[in-house]
Amino acid sequence: MTTENLGFETINLGHGSGGELTRNLLDKIIFKTFSNPFLDKKDDGAIVEFSNKIAISTDSFVITPIFFRGGNIGSLAVHGTVNDVAMCGAMPKYLSLAFIIEEGLKVVDFIEVVNSIKTAADESGVLIVTGDTKVVERGKGDQIFINTTGFGEVHPKAAISVLNIIAGDKIIVNANIAQHGMAIMSDREGLEFESNIESDSTNLNFIVRDLLEAFGNKIKMLRDPTRGGLGTVLHEIANDINKGVDIKESAIPLEKQVAAACEMLGLDPMYVANEGVFIAVVDKSIEADVLAMMQQHPKGKNAKCIGEFTDEHPNKVVMESVIGGKRIVSPLVGEQLPRIC
Repeated sequence: MTTENLGFETINLGHGSGGELTRNLLDKIIFKTFSNPFLDKKDDGAIVEFSNKIAISTDSFVITPIFFRGGNIGSLAVHGTVNDVAMCGAMPKYLSLAFIIEEGLKVVDFIEVVNSIKTAADESGVLIVTGDTKVVERGKGDQIFINTTGFGEVHPKAAISVLNIIAGDKIIVNANIAQHGMAIMSDREGLEFESNIESDSTNLNFIVRDLLEAFGNKIKMLRDPTRGGLGTVLHEIANDINKGVDIKESAIPLEKQVAAACEMLGLDPMYVANEGVFIAVVDKSIEADVLAMMQQHPKGKNAKCIGEFTDEHPNKVVMESVIGGKRIVSPLVGEQLPRIC
């Protein structure tokens, strides 16, 4: 698709008016890209069928810059919501998609975002079934904001709840932490490191499905540590169930270049956002089997058990450092890196 076939090169307020320009934008870009039996009806909503319990999650994406190493706001909008549904123990099936576009956005950039959404949706096995498009005045929207809502059937073997966690349950992380936040930071600030740090943004629904198929309700809890990072999420869970968390710094998967970049910028990787990482809290009896399965999956090859829950020091996350000392991992206060998702 090229802008020559469209007859316009930038988005203007008329594209949000609901008139002919809006229809032109929808027909030539959105409906054409995401064509499927639900969306092709062009109704105000979509009627879909489920035979099981469903999980629903919605999220809005305001990231800057909108293009970054490893993805863009479009792929991120799909991955973020797909993963939130997956963390409920469900397989995402349908997405709604809403754009708030700033007047003056180049159509070529919009098309790139839309194509990335299509690719990410196809890779995740989801359909875009309904949505909305609005255009705001120049200077009011920072190029483009996206909202997605995901719907999926809960896996019949899933029993995901923070209330299932008991002392001794193991905490497993599937991949290297802090990739996404540092990729955004390096692009935003024009920083160059010895190796290109790319966002880890990806869909996690299939690896979660495989875990649930194999281990069922022995997978106690799933959570993706996006904003606030790994440290904040662990602290939230500990508070929710009035238990303590013991983790080992040496076990936390962290790429050397990311660690070096965090150190250079004075950031703690425990609080840096992720978009392709999830925490699985599992029964201690299946720790080795879960790790073996995850490490065979391309999105779990760096999986590590980083610690466990304990009845000691309730509501506190205690990290054993690489040199043997211990420190409290507090929740993130404020915002380390704004506008990272």
